[in-house]
Amino acid sequence: MAQNTKVVIVGAGHNGLVAAGYLGRAGLDVQVLERRDVVGGAAVSEEWFPGYKISTCSYVCHILQQKVIDELELRKYGFHVYPIDPMRVHPFPNGKAITFWHDDEKTAEELREISPDDADAWTEWAELWHSSVRILSSYYLGPPPSLAELTERFREEGEEELLETLLTVPYRDLIDRHFVSDEVKAAVSMGATDMGDISAPGSSYIMALYRFSAFRQDTENYGIVRGGMGAITQSMARSAEAEGVSIRTGAEVERILTESGRAVGVRLIDGEVVGADIVLCNADPKRTYLKLLDEADLDREFIDEVEALKTMSASAKFLCSLRELPDFSRYLGSEYNPEHLAMISLCPSVDQSELTWIDAKNGRVPDTPIIQVQIPSVYDKSVAPDGRHVLSLWVLFLPSHVRDGSWSEMRQQFGERLIDEVTKYAPNFRDAIIDWTLLTPEDIEDRIGLTDGNIRHLDMIPQQMMSRRPLPGWSDYRTPVEGLYLCGAGTHPGGEVTGAPGHNAAHVVLEELGL
Repeated sequence: MAQNTKVVIVGAGHNGLVAAGYLGRAGLDVQVLERRDVVGGAAVSEEWFPGYKISTCSYVCHILQQKVIDELELRKYGFHVYPIDPMRVHPFPNGKAITFWHDDEKTAEELREISPDDADAWTEWAELWHSSVRILSSYYLGPPPSLAELTERFREEGEEELLETLLTVPYRDLIDRHFVSDEVKAAVSMGATDMGDISAPGSSYIMALYRFSAFRQDTENYGIVRGGMGAITQSMARSAEAEGVSIRTGAEVERILTESGRAVGVRLIDGEVVGADIVLCNADPKRTYLKLLDEADLDREFIDEVEALKTMSASAKFLCSLRELPDFSRYLGSEYNPEHLAMISLCPSVDQSELTWIDAKNGRVPDTPIIQVQIPSVYDKSVAPDGRHVLSLWVLFLPSHVRDGSWSEMRQQFGERLIDEVTKYAPNFRDAIIDWTLLTPEDIEDRIGLTDGNIRHLDMIPQQMMSRRPLPGWSDYRTPVEGLYLCGAGTHPGGEVTGAPGHNAAHVVLEELGL
């Protein structure tokens, strides 16, 4: 019976490919339809400059689930990670720098050079997040718990007070409770990348659920992927195809087709109809419900709820080729290990982080952007010619659409601003650049198909997480349309390259089929 069940998956992003892998292994007839000419969605490596391959959006592997890696045999199909340690370096305009290691004691000694009090506080800080991550990450590969279920779990673990802290104490307040140095506060605030308002209630809970992969135990999968992030999705595609899954690129879905309230297939942009018993959609919830379905398929109240979903946290990606490495010797000394440049965070203060978020929320492009610098070629020599390097900047807290003007008008100016910002820390950076380009939030939306350029489909905020993602009552990957399921980052547990939404959605389908 399973072999006669035809499944169409809309979108070959990593979660769509994970879902395809599991369904194909169960014997279903699975076809993946991808709009672009390459699989991977936001996890793709592309040759942006001749001879230079760069991860277009996602840029580091840090919470790809071990179960997904093992069960889909990704290492057999080419997946390889260079574990990175230190995890990142955080320099400051005053010449100080903090290096963060997987070893908590080693990080504490780094902090001691800046603030002995903060070095002592780091142990308590790390224990808080180790406990939080241990409990919350156990919910990644399964249905999201309700608040009542979560409360009971923390109570059983003797951590009820910890959950209360996560839910009620804003992340910035938690930082202020633990640390005194402005530099240390700024460095730990960078953990809140792309989350938004660190002064909002519930922001600590989101940090524990989503951002603090640094406090996980399975650090062997934390690092730079050989061949870029696209190598993950290429291995997923090969794994799925080995199980009989068909993957078509250049096949853009225009409409999910329904009959009598049930999904029956899709229509492509060229008019071709592909029938199916089951449809999984890897597109974000807004695109799925508001563009791929007919308005008559959903009631007005549901559509209103979808339109109200928040997609305010946008980002940009600066990509460049380099003739030499940026010079961070001011911070690391003249004999530093180049591998320490793999991940660098630029955020001069907590106040600046908050101001940047406020600017973005109001449609303004920040004067001092918050930046994650990545140089994968210090580990992975396959992505650039000998002696050369690739570098990307993930720029945080940007407006999806500029209030006064447009991103197309600002692209060149903002790219130059980013170069100037990095050059403050590495004086040779501008001269080291061979070529560069910038993907604005609008570019990311157009290229990848993400509403408002939101790389995580929906903002990662308390009212859109766990049993409320994407909407209360619809967190089990099912939709109001029978036979249609969501499998992307707009479902539990959310964004990043985890494979969890695809895994979970596939298992819901298999359970319904009795497999």
